[in-house]
Amino acid sequence: MARQKKSRKVGKIGVSKTPSNVRKPNEKRVKKHLGKPAGSRNNEAITENQGPKKVNKDPRHGSKKPVSLIVESKTQKSEPKKVKYFSPTQELAAIEQDTRLAALLDKIDLGKKISREDQQFVDKTLARHKVLCDLLGLNDEAEEPKESSDELNDLYSKFEAIDINDFKD
Repeated sequence: MARQKKSRKVGKIGVSKTPSNVRKPNEKRVKKHLGKPAGSRNNEAITENQGPKKVNKDPRHGSKKPVSLIVESKTQKSEPKKVKYFSPTQELAAIEQDTRLAALLDKIDLGKKISREDQQFVDKTLARHKVLCDLLGLNDEAEEPKESSDELNDLYSKFEAIDINDFKD
């Protein structure tokens, strides 16, 4: 006869099992889900089933704006951009139609004082205006019509003397 080991368990003294607290063998315990599943950013199969498709949405969060790695000072930002002109006549017309220059020249004519920066602006634009007038052959003096060959040679020499680098900037 086989020997039985002694046991400390005593028959049915504890709580009896009733059908309400007994699980059926084919039921699994339902786990509580806390948070999002791991790797949900890269798992496309799960995200497709959950809701409507979002077309080409980048799953990474945050701004996509590029960040400059060099700190710009205020003086660099405040510099006005130079406007490029196709011809000296266009640049001359732009200078003559400049409202800021006209207002500053009116103040100067009335004898009012202007700031140092405004005075530098006026000096710079008037110097450029004079250069453009000389370049285009515009003078304050009344021009007399000359049709001699010396006049044509003089114009040709002026044309050859023009420096193309004055127009690049």
